[in-house]
Amino acid sequence: MKKAKVLFVSQEITPYLDETYVGKISRKLPQGIQERGKEIRTFMPKYGCINERRHQLHEVIRLSGMNLVINDVDHPLIIKVASIPSARMQVYFIDNEEFFQRKSILTDKTSGKYFDDNDERAMFFVRGVVETVKKLGWAPDVIHCHGWFTSLMPLYIKKYYAEDPLFADTKIVVSIYDEEFPKALNKKLVDKLGHDGFTKKDLKSIAEEANYVNFVKQSLDFADGIIQGSETINAELEKCIKKSGKPFLAFKNETEYMDACNDFYDMVLEEVNV
Repeated sequence: MKKAKVLFVSQEITPYLDETYVGKISRKLPQGIQERGKEIRTFMPKYGCINERRHQLHEVIRLSGMNLVINDVDHPLIIKVASIPSARMQVYFIDNEEFFQRKSILTDKTSGKYFDDNDERAMFFVRGVVETVKKLGWAPDVIHCHGWFTSLMPLYIKKYYAEDPLFADTKIVVSIYDEEFPKALNKKLVDKLGHDGFTKKDLKSIAEEANYVNFVKQSLDFADGIIQGSETINAELEKCIKKSGKPFLAFKNETEYMDACNDFYDMVLEEVNV
C-alpha cells in the first residue's frame, strides 16, 4: 500500500513568526504525521517580517518564475524553502513583492487595521500553493488547511482545479480555530473571484458579506472533513458544522491530536473509497 500524501497549508508556522496556537499546531502536526508513515509537504506565506537569513530561506528557482492572474492582474510567484532539521521537514514559502514584502502579517503596524487586499493575498497564496504542487508533480491525498487565510483552498481545488488529474482524488480537511477578524474582507471579493470562473452558487456563503464567519463557511461548503482545532470556536460555525453532516473531529488536546488527526485522514480517505 502506497504512503498517503498530506499537504499542510497554513497561514502561520512556528518558528518563522511569533508563536501562536495555529502556528504551533502547524509546526508539530506535519512532523507527527510524517513520523506516522505518511508523506508530507508544508506551505505558508512568506510575510516580509520573516527573517530570511536567520531561518536560512532560499529561493527555489525551478519553482519560481510563474505569473498568477489575480483580479485580472499579473503577479509574479516566488517560491522559497527552509528546513527544520530537528523535524526532517521542509517548509515552502509563497512570496510576491506586492503582497508579502510588507513588514507585518495581516494588519498595518501603524493603524492596526487589516490590509484591504487581504482577500487578494489569500487568493494568491492558495493559487501559489496549488501551482507549486503541480510543478512538483506531487498529488496529495489530503490537503489540511489551517487558519482563515487558507479558506479559499477547498473552493479552488473543487472548482477551479476540478479537471486537473493531479487533484482528482484529493480530499480537503479544514481545521477551525478560535480566531476572528473584526471587519469584512474587501466588498469586491465575489467579483474578483468571478474572474476565476466561480459562479454565484459557488460563492453563496460570501455573497452578501465576506466577514469571518461567512468566509470560513465558504471553506466548509467544499470541505470533505472538518476538525475543531481550538477548544472553543464560533457558535455559528459550530451549528454550520453540525448541519453539514460532514465527517467531524472534535477538539483533541496536545497528547491526543496527532493520532486523532492521522486516523481522521484515513477515515476521510476510506469513506470516499468505499
